[in-house]
Amino acid sequence: MRIRDNTRLANVFSKLLRFGVVQSAILAILLNLIIESLGRHSFLDGFGFMLKDPKVFFYNAFIIFVTLSISLIVKRRIFSYILICSAWLALGITNGVILSFRMTPFTVADFALFENGISILPNYMSTFEIVLAAIGTVALIAAFVIAFRRAPKRKKKINYKLNISLILVFVISLYGLTNLGIKNWWLSTYFSNLAYAYRDYGVAYCFTNTWLNRGIPTPKKYSEELIINIFEDGIPLGNIKANPLIPVTFTAGGEVENKPNIIYVQLESFIDPYMINGLKFSKDPIPNFRRLKREHSSGFLRVPSVGAGTANTEFEVLTGMRIMSFGPGEYPYKTVLRKTACESINYILKDLGYSSHAIHNHRGAFYGRDEIFSNLGFDTFTSLEYMNGVEKTPGNWAKDFVLKDEIMYALNSTKDKDFILAISVQGHGRYPETKRIPDEELVVRITEGIEDEAELNAMEYYVQQIYEMDQFIGELIDQIENYHEDVVVVFYGDHLPVLNLTSDDLVTYSVHETEYVIYSNFELRKIDEDLASYQLTAQVLELLGIQKGILPWYHQTRKNYGNYLDNLEILQYDMLYGQNYVFGMTNPFEPTDLKMGIRDIRVDDIFDFAGSTYVIGENFTPYSRVSVKGDFVDTVFVSPQILRIPGGAGSSNPEDYAISQVGKYNYVLSTVDVK
Repeated sequence: MRIRDNTRLANVFSKLLRFGVVQSAILAILLNLIIESLGRHSFLDGFGFMLKDPKVFFYNAFIIFVTLSISLIVKRRIFSYILICSAWLALGITNGVILSFRMTPFTVADFALFENGISILPNYMSTFEIVLAAIGTVALIAAFVIAFRRAPKRKKKINYKLNISLILVFVISLYGLTNLGIKNWWLSTYFSNLAYAYRDYGVAYCFTNTWLNRGIPTPKKYSEELIINIFEDGIPLGNIKANPLIPVTFTAGGEVENKPNIIYVQLESFIDPYMINGLKFSKDPIPNFRRLKREHSSGFLRVPSVGAGTANTEFEVLTGMRIMSFGPGEYPYKTVLRKTACESINYILKDLGYSSHAIHNHRGAFYGRDEIFSNLGFDTFTSLEYMNGVEKTPGNWAKDFVLKDEIMYALNSTKDKDFILAISVQGHGRYPETKRIPDEELVVRITEGIEDEAELNAMEYYVQQIYEMDQFIGELIDQIENYHEDVVVVFYGDHLPVLNLTSDDLVTYSVHETEYVIYSNFELRKIDEDLASYQLTAQVLELLGIQKGILPWYHQTRKNYGNYLDNLEILQYDMLYGQNYVFGMTNPFEPTDLKMGIRDIRVDDIFDFAGSTYVIGENFTPYSRVSVKGDFVDTVFVSPQILRIPGGAGSSNPEDYAISQVGKYNYVLSTVDVK
């Protein structure tokens, strides 16, 4: 009798498994368990998430189930399972891999950065690993093709009316569950820390959020009156249409008599290693930065990114806007700034006669800066492709020493005052867990705090890069100290390094805090204050007596108000997505005619010699390539004055020639015709 009951139970279970809804439900639960385990780098932790917070776990499984339910209206149901499951597994695997390289999980915004990720892949993976990944991708595509051709078709007729109705019920149920979860606080639409959000609310939900929630939501009761009310107890401006708050004419205080040059140095993954609990070193890794902190205005800087996302810290510093107002994981550089110019320190300072320069010892096209910087008001942008004498780290990143000469050249390039943003890259991860720097070349050793050899190798590699970056800081200050004009230099870290640091590992108990210092070669009052990165520019301008621009003025006068962040978000919406009420309903900012590279690339002579064609000129770099009649030819960089074309160019007409600065994937940043 007992055997018969078991057989009957097995038959019932077997029949249930034939239903597409049951199949989808089982697959969804298994997929979600795998995805969560991959994100946590532990199957036990993934299983623990299911037991600890079953509501959230099964809600995420239901999201996956809804996508799998599409198979109910497909004849090749098995293939549809394979396709949809593969997509979710790809998400889980990608998220797990990315979290081993950085501290920010995989988001939809990363698709916009796909080209950037491919370009720096050699910095993270060996050639063998890249080739293996490419072979695996090709094999996977081939497997899909084979699976599609061989997958069985359902012989039974599909009841489309019933199945489509079921799918609609599932979608409506998902919508209702989502609202219920948000209302009862076991889900959230606000992610103060994306990494924590993925752990707390699930990968499927959070990833979907990064897709559906983009930009800044329209404020409630958005109107001209709402904008005016933000300023009602500020400067009496009367009717906002008649007297628009255009930043380049708006002044809330006195002018600066002797305007200094202003330099921002954004330091890649730069923190004080003594911020990490328990570590001891053979010598101070950052003596120059530490001295500057003692003698000049400084403090902790709360940044929006952890382990990656340099562009978002950069955006906050330049504009005074807060990234948390945008969609989770969003990069404004890849969305709204591609088509909209917005208020920035560059536009604010232009009215005071400043020229604006950006310098970065990495690819010009990274994060689309070669296009975006025009909408942020920069006049020139000198990227790696316009630099000579660049040294590389063992991790294949450019060392920061090259920035010193580029900064000084920019300072001397105009008669006017200059604003310069120098973006560092030397401290960039990944930090190798095998020894890449011989012991005799390590300037700073870790003497206590790490037992594991792999962790020790990674940390000592990082500290070596930070030490060299600090030496660059010292060399730059030596140059600025006796410069013939007043100069302010602001140093700040863009985010924490990718070293698996948690809040408990840090003296600040926060993975979102780096440090800043405001140096000057003239007497400037010292104010030590902890800031958010979107407040930094307002602080610098206030120290200098400059009260121009909507957002700097807002930060300077409203940061202690209770509705400070709410109104900041309203202003950001109005400037980027709304009616521009704050500017009299017209965006006053026009994209600049961005020049790539400060130095003019010039050709003086072209001649043939010993079977090769030589191009003689000025300011060539290893990224200079010659084109003849519109087609690139093999180009050998000999020196900043000489390019050689092996075998000859085949033309004696100078007008057939052009010189281009070409980055990875033959991406042309600029071209100079030979006249």
